[in-house]
Amino acid sequence: MSTEETSRFVRLRVELVLEVDDADAVTKAALRRIADDSEMPAGERTHAESAVTEDTAEALAYLVDPFDLVSEVPGVDLAQASWSSEQIDYDPDSPDWDLDEDDVDGDDDEETVD
Repeated sequence: MSTEETSRFVRLRVELVLEVDDADAVTKAALRRIADDSEMPAGERTHAESAVTEDTAEALAYLVDPFDLVSEVPGVDLAQASWSSEQIDYDPDSPDWDLDEDDVDGDDDEETVD
């Protein structure tokens, strides 16, 4: 593909597994972020406060912002982002948690030299 045909858009997929040692601290931080958001409508604020109080995964979703991950990267603008969080059972020794499972065919970014 020539430079003229190459898309300027890149999908960056990131999967994180976080261990929460202090759920109360996470919840309090999410509640502070919600309270500091002056543009959030009152109805949405009430729903958000309830969600983060009931579910640590929801609290993390309010605290982790994809824009923060790329805002300092020169030459890029975040065009779209979506993310979710959920509580999971995690066993780091299980083959189900192999980080390279999506790379079965190899890395698409590698060049082959004959």
